[in-house]
Amino acid sequence: MMSQREDSQEYKQRRSFFNSLITLYGRNVVEEVLSDTTINIHKLHLSKSNKSDKKLDAMIKDALSRDIEIVYHDKSGLSRISKNAKQDQGIAIDVATTSYKSSDDIEKNYHDSYRLLALDGIQNPQNLGMIIRSAAAGNIDGIILPRKSSAKLSPLVMKASAGTLFKIDIFYCDTLETVFKNLDSDTKVYALSSHAKETIHTVKASKKSIFVLGNESDGVTPEVIKQCNSSLSIPMNRGVESLNVAVTASLIAFMK
Repeated sequence: MMSQREDSQEYKQRRSFFNSLITLYGRNVVEEVLSDTTINIHKLHLSKSNKSDKKLDAMIKDALSRDIEIVYHDKSGLSRISKNAKQDQGIAIDVATTSYKSSDDIEKNYHDSYRLLALDGIQNPQNLGMIIRSAAAGNIDGIILPRKSSAKLSPLVMKASAGTLFKIDIFYCDTLETVFKNLDSDTKVYALSSHAKETIHTVKASKKSIFVLGNESDGVTPEVIKQCNSSLSIPMNRGVESLNVAVTASLIAFMK
C-alpha cells in the first residue's frame, strides 16, 4: 500500500524530475558539460580521494559560480552513481534535461505531426551518438530509446553526438512493443529492412511517422516487426547489402 507521501503530488513531481536526470562521468565530459551554461546541472559528484589539480579546481570553481551543489563520496559511493568505477576518474555529474522524457508523453508532446526514430537493439555507443547527431541535424523530432538491450546515454555517446545529446527529445521506454501498442491509429510505424519492396524514396510517410532501426547483425527483431505497419528498404547499388545503422539514420533524418 502506498503511503500518503508517495501518493502526494510533490512525490510525483520529484519522481518525474529524477527520471529526467542523465548521469555522465569522466573529467573531459564533466568539464565540457560545466562549460555549457545552457545545460541545467543538478549535482556535481566528486570522490574524496581526488587529488587537487588545476583542471579539477577549475571545474569546482565553475560549479560554485553556477550555484551547483557539490557532493563528495567515497570511492564506492561514487561508483554507484557513475556505474562505471573503472572510467569515472573520480567525478560524475547529474544533468537535468527536459529533452529526456517518458515515451508516455509522445502523443501529448506534439500537435498534429511528428517524425521519430525508434531504436531496436542499438548497443554500440558510437552508433547511438551518431544517430542522435543526425536526428538533431535533420527532420527528426525525437528518438525512442528502450532501456533494455540498448546502449546507455554515456560519455561515449555524448562524444559521438558532438554535443547534440541535449538538443533533441529522447523518449525512454522499457520495450518498443509497449510503446507501439499505445499509439493512436493515425501513427504509422515503418521498419527498415533490406528485404522490403517499398523504399524510402517511394513511401508517402504519414504525418505521424516512426521509423524503426535495428542493429547491424539482426536488424529489427521479429517481435517489433509485428507491431509495424510496413517495412522500407534503402535501394543499394553494386551488390552492397546493408549500411551502418548510423548512416541509415542519416538518410531517414533528411527524407522529405
